[in-house]
Amino acid sequence: MRVTVYPGNINGAAVAPSSKSMTQRAYAAALLHHGTTIISNAGDSNDELAALDAIQALGATIKQRTRGKIEISSTGVVPITDTVNVGESGLAARLFIPIAAVSDQRLTITGEDTLLKRPLTGVEQSLKALGAKLLNFNGFIPISIQGPVVPDNITVDASGGSQLVSGLLFALSYAAQQPITLTVQKLTSKPYIDMTLAVLAQCGRPITHKQYKEFDIDPVAFTVPEQVTINVEGDWSGAANLLVAGAIAGDVIVNNLDIHSQQADRAIYDILHNAGADIAVSGSSIQVKNSRLNGFEYDATDSPDLFPILAVLAANCMGDSRITGVHRLFAKESNRAESISEMLEGFDVPFSIEDDTLCIEGVQKLRGTVIDGYADHRIVMAAAVGALNASGQVDINGAEAVNKSYPGFFNTLSLLGVNTTAGR
Repeated sequence: MRVTVYPGNINGAAVAPSSKSMTQRAYAAALLHHGTTIISNAGDSNDELAALDAIQALGATIKQRTRGKIEISSTGVVPITDTVNVGESGLAARLFIPIAAVSDQRLTITGEDTLLKRPLTGVEQSLKALGAKLLNFNGFIPISIQGPVVPDNITVDASGGSQLVSGLLFALSYAAQQPITLTVQKLTSKPYIDMTLAVLAQCGRPITHKQYKEFDIDPVAFTVPEQVTINVEGDWSGAANLLVAGAIAGDVIVNNLDIHSQQADRAIYDILHNAGADIAVSGSSIQVKNSRLNGFEYDATDSPDLFPILAVLAANCMGDSRITGVHRLFAKESNRAESISEMLEGFDVPFSIEDDTLCIEGVQKLRGTVIDGYADHRIVMAAAVGALNASGQVDINGAEAVNKSYPGFFNTLSLLGVNTTAGR
């Protein structure tokens, strides 16, 4: 699908979408918990729905689902099939591979589209160290596993990201019968680990750590309730697009955001503030007004999902900006070093990549253009925001990619006064 976004102002109030990262963690917890879990504010993005399908394949049952609330019953990992599809979600893959290995049933974890090309770094070493067998594994999904894992002290190389560490923390915190330590080397994206630990704590399974290097899992310290209740926060990743849109082209209020959130992309608030944006907090609402923006520097190693929208923000700033962490961009829905570069070229924004840093020279006005969305939801949303300050219309191909994380994105833009049209 092609969506055309026309230049203009954006004004009004919107509700942040649900955090898909927290929703997927909540579903993982609901599967592993023996009893009932009630989850409020779960979203309906493709990634969230894929995680919900995965936990049902692994034995969880949806007892009741109403608008904004879902009740799940489970007796642990008791698969009803031998194949689990996690859609295109990299997080779901890395969460549910270790979780599936809790079972003694041979299972195949598969997925779709770009996920099939994203390497599963560290999975083989970690699961083999825990006694699980991997069958015909070539570094990518599909992956066939024969469990069960035998919880033990292991060391994990997390240089490829934190998602596998989260999966191991979930699996081991439910499988361990005695104290064990998960040692993690080269961990990036620490805020996502904080989110995992927060969900586990809500489930009565607190895990302590020593500077994110040693995670102590002690079942003696667990106090597990019969019923768990988890409220999913608003998503700072999706909201970042709306907040930047307000800063470059209008006056936007985004509701349902926790300024004290552990989400990595909550950093967008500080980045906008440091860039000179007119930004204010009132309870769970963030307001951003069109502002004179200055170039900024930010290390996005721990929040790489912000890279596309930060590139658009930098393009609209006066002066130069530097965004570090390019090495985190290669194994996403697209090679984002490449797709962000092409987006900036389309907008006629001067830039360079120097070692691990994207350097962008701000311009007064972006160029109207045609942009390939690369089947990447974050590229599509960033391009749409950039279009607001373009000299002409911006046509975005593959715009349906937003369904992965923020299905209502273009509808929200329209409600905020942005002129868009959709076609094939």
